[in-house]
Amino acid sequence: METRKENLVESIVYQDGAVVSRTLLKKPAGNVTLFAFDRGQELSEHTTPFDALVQVLDGEVRITIGGEPHVLRAGESVVMPGNVPHALMATQKFKMLLTMIRS
Repeated sequence: METRKENLVESIVYQDGAVVSRTLLKKPAGNVTLFAFDRGQELSEHTTPFDALVQVLDGEVRITIGGEPHVLRAGESVVMPGNVPHALMATQKFKMLLTMIRS
């Protein structure tokens, strides 16, 4: 594996009316993915069988986990537990690092 230094906020750019993603690491134990959401973009409610850590790098997002809304801003994080419904809504443009652990 190549070692490289990156500025995560600058590594992905916003696109009007879109969600952009870039996989940084993909292994059997889990994935690390960088996302950029334009304002108003969302992921509808869904579940995954694995825990996921969301780290907000820029902007603001409302994440609803098990029916409870959480507003996160740059520098904040939350764990979305496996098998618990969750949804994301970009209240502003925002960027996040999503780490999913498959165990």
